[in-house]
Amino acid sequence: MSFNLEALVAACKGALADDRPQEKITDIIRQIVADSESVEAVLGKDERAGIERLYVSAELTIINVVWAPKMTLPAHNHNVWAVIGVYAGREDNIFWRKEGDDLEGRVEAAGAKSIAAGEAVSLGKKLIHSVTNPTASYTRAIHVYGGNFFEIERSEWDPLSLTEGPHNIERTLALFKAENSIIRQI
Repeated sequence: MSFNLEALVAACKGALADDRPQEKITDIIRQIVADSESVEAVLGKDERAGIERLYVSAELTIINVVWAPKMTLPAHNHNVWAVIGVYAGREDNIFWRKEGDDLEGRVEAAGAKSIAAGEAVSLGKKLIHSVTNPTASYTRAIHVYGGNFFEIERSEWDPLSLTEGPHNIERTLALFKAENSIIRQI
Protein backbone atom coordinates (compact mmCIF):
# COMPACT_ATOMS: atom_id res chain seq x y z
CA MET A 1 0.00 0.00 0.00
CA SER A 2 1.48 3.35 -0.96
CA PHE A 3 1.57 6.36 1.34
CA ASN A 4 -1.11 8.99 0.78
CA LEU A 5 -0.98 12.21 2.80
CA GLU A 6 -4.69 12.98 2.44
CA ALA A 7 -5.56 9.46 3.63
CA LEU A 8 -3.23 9.87 6.64
CA VAL A 9 -4.88 13.14 7.64
CA ALA A 10 -8.37 11.68 7.22
CA ALA A 11 -7.48 8.56 9.23
CA CYS A 12 -5.96 10.58 12.08
CA LYS A 13 -8.90 13.00 12.16
CA GLY A 14 -11.26 10.02 12.22
CA ALA A 15 -9.30 8.44 15.06
CA LEU A 16 -9.97 11.49 17.24
CA ALA A 17 -13.57 10.26 17.59
CA ASP A 18 -12.34 6.88 18.89
CA ASP A 19 -12.32 6.03 22.61
CA ARG A 20 -8.54 5.64 22.39
CA PRO A 21 -7.37 8.01 19.66
CA GLN A 22 -3.69 7.85 20.60
CA GLU A 23 -3.62 4.04 20.33
CA LYS A 24 -5.47 4.12 17.02
CA ILE A 25 -3.10 6.76 15.60
CA THR A 26 -0.08 4.75 16.82
CA ASP A 27 -1.36 1.79 14.79
CA ILE A 28 -1.91 4.02 11.75
CA ILE A 29 1.59 5.51 11.96
CA ARG A 30 3.18 2.09 12.58
CA GLN A 31 1.61 0.78 9.34
CA ILE A 32 2.72 3.85 7.39
CA VAL A 33 6.37 3.87 8.48
CA ALA A 34 6.65 0.13 7.80
CA ASP A 35 6.79 1.14 4.12
CA SER A 36 9.51 3.81 4.28
CA GLU A 37 10.09 3.88 0.53
CA SER A 38 6.46 4.83 -0.05
CA VAL A 39 6.66 7.62 2.55
CA GLU A 40 9.91 8.95 1.09
CA ALA A 41 8.38 8.90 -2.41
CA VAL A 42 5.77 11.41 -1.20
CA LEU A 43 7.61 13.40 1.49
CA GLY A 44 11.04 13.23 -0.15
CA LYS A 45 14.52 12.35 1.03
CA ASP A 46 15.39 15.78 2.36
CA GLU A 47 18.97 16.40 3.25
CA ARG A 48 17.96 19.52 5.11
CA ALA A 49 16.85 19.63 8.74
CA GLY A 50 13.42 21.06 9.34
CA ILE A 51 9.84 20.74 10.48
CA GLU A 52 7.28 20.55 7.70
CA ARG A 53 3.65 21.20 8.60
CA LEU A 54 1.52 18.49 7.01
CA TYR A 55 -1.71 19.26 8.91
CA VAL A 56 -2.43 21.66 11.78
CA SER A 57 -5.68 22.25 13.68
CA ALA A 58 -6.59 22.96 17.30
CA GLU A 59 -7.09 19.21 17.92
CA LEU A 60 -4.38 17.64 15.77
CA THR A 61 -0.96 18.37 14.29
CA ILE A 62 0.91 16.17 11.83
CA ILE A 63 4.46 17.19 10.96
CA ASN A 64 7.35 15.73 9.02
CA VAL A 65 10.53 16.16 11.04
CA VAL A 66 13.96 15.87 9.44
CA TRP A 67 16.86 15.66 11.91
CA ALA A 68 20.36 16.60 10.75
CA PRO A 69 23.16 14.10 11.46
CA LYS A 70 24.14 14.15 15.16
CA MET A 71 21.47 16.80 15.91
CA THR A 72 20.10 17.06 19.47
CA LEU A 73 16.99 18.81 20.73
CA PRO A 74 17.15 19.55 24.50
CA ALA A 75 14.62 18.23 27.00
CA HIS A 76 11.10 19.50 26.41
CA ASN A 77 7.50 18.48 26.94
CA HIS A 78 4.47 18.64 24.66
CA ASN A 79 1.59 18.85 27.19
CA VAL A 80 -0.42 16.69 24.78
CA TRP A 81 -0.03 13.06 23.71
CA ALA A 82 2.26 12.39 20.76
CA VAL A 83 3.01 9.59 18.32
CA ILE A 84 6.39 9.38 16.58
CA GLY A 85 6.99 7.14 13.57
CA VAL A 86 10.49 7.01 12.10
CA TYR A 87 10.69 6.18 8.40
CA ALA A 88 14.44 6.76 7.87
CA GLY A 89 17.34 6.78 10.32
CA ARG A 90 16.92 6.68 14.08
CA GLU A 91 15.85 8.88 16.99
CA ASP A 92 17.34 8.31 20.43
CA ASN A 93 15.08 9.66 23.16
CA ILE A 94 16.11 10.27 26.76
CA PHE A 95 13.12 10.45 29.07
CA TRP A 96 13.28 12.84 31.99
CA ARG A 97 11.27 13.31 35.19
CA LYS A 98 11.03 16.24 37.53
CA GLU A 99 13.16 15.84 40.64
CA GLY A 100 11.27 15.41 43.93
CA ASP A 101 10.15 18.74 45.36
CA ASP A 102 12.61 20.80 43.32
CA LEU A 103 10.98 24.23 43.01
CA GLU A 104 13.27 25.21 40.14
CA GLY A 105 11.76 22.51 37.93
CA ARG A 106 14.97 20.55 37.50
CA VAL A 107 14.81 17.17 35.77
CA GLU A 108 16.76 13.95 36.01
CA ALA A 109 17.16 11.19 33.44
CA ALA A 110 14.60 8.42 33.89
CA GLY A 111 15.02 6.14 30.86
CA ALA A 112 15.66 5.97 27.16
CA LYS A 113 14.19 4.59 23.96
CA SER A 114 15.68 4.27 20.50
CA ILE A 115 13.21 4.45 17.62
CA ALA A 116 14.49 2.97 14.36
CA ALA A 117 13.12 3.23 10.84
CA GLY A 118 9.84 1.35 10.59
CA GLU A 119 8.98 1.82 14.27
CA ALA A 120 6.42 4.02 16.00
CA VAL A 121 6.01 4.93 19.67
CA SER A 122 3.38 6.68 21.69
CA LEU A 123 4.32 9.37 24.21
CA GLY A 124 2.12 10.41 27.13
CA LYS A 125 0.83 13.91 27.74
CA LYS A 126 3.16 14.55 30.70
CA LEU A 127 6.29 13.03 29.17
CA ILE A 128 9.52 15.06 29.08
CA HIS A 129 12.14 13.96 26.54
CA SER A 130 15.18 15.05 24.60
CA VAL A 131 15.90 13.75 21.11
CA THR A 132 19.15 12.97 19.31
CA ASN A 133 19.84 11.69 15.83
CA PRO A 134 22.89 9.55 16.67
CA THR A 135 23.66 8.72 13.04
CA ALA A 136 25.76 10.32 10.33
CA SER A 137 22.66 10.39 8.09
CA TYR A 138 19.44 12.36 8.15
CA THR A 139 16.60 10.93 10.22
CA ARG A 140 13.05 11.45 9.00
CA ALA A 141 9.92 10.94 11.11
CA ILE A 142 6.22 11.65 11.11
CA HIS A 143 5.09 13.20 14.41
CA VAL A 144 1.42 13.44 15.38
CA TYR A 145 0.22 15.54 18.33
CA GLY A 146 -3.15 15.72 20.07
CA GLY A 147 -3.33 19.51 19.73
CA ASN A 148 -1.76 22.43 17.89
CA PHE A 149 1.98 21.76 18.23
CA PHE A 150 2.82 25.34 17.30
CA GLU A 151 0.58 27.02 19.89
CA ILE A 152 0.67 24.69 22.91
CA GLU A 153 2.12 26.25 26.04
CA ARG A 154 5.07 24.05 26.97
CA SER A 155 8.38 23.94 28.80
CA GLU A 156 11.95 23.16 27.87
CA TRP A 157 14.93 22.47 30.10
CA ASP A 158 18.36 24.05 29.88
CA PRO A 159 20.84 21.33 28.82
CA LEU A 160 23.46 22.44 31.37
CA SER A 161 21.49 23.36 34.48
CA LEU A 162 18.49 21.10 33.69
CA THR A 163 16.19 23.86 34.93
CA GLU A 164 12.79 24.53 33.44
CA GLY A 165 11.90 27.51 31.31
CA PRO A 166 9.21 28.41 28.80
CA HIS A 167 9.38 26.66 25.44
CA ASN A 168 9.93 28.90 22.45
CA ILE A 169 8.88 27.38 19.11
CA GLU A 170 10.83 30.02 17.19
CA ARG A 171 14.02 28.99 19.02
CA THR A 172 13.33 25.35 18.11
CA LEU A 173 12.81 26.21 14.44
CA ALA A 174 16.01 28.31 14.54
CA LEU A 175 17.91 25.28 15.89
CA PHE A 176 16.91 23.28 12.81
CA LYS A 177 18.01 26.17 10.58
CA ALA A 178 21.34 26.43 12.42
CA GLU A 179 21.96 22.71 11.92
CA ASN A 180 21.65 23.24 8.17
CA SER A 181 24.32 25.96 8.33
CA ILE A 182 26.64 23.67 10.26
CA ILE A 183 26.21 20.83 7.74
CA ARG A 184 26.96 23.17 4.81
CA GLN A 185 30.25 24.19 6.45
CA ILE A 186 31.48 20.64 6.87
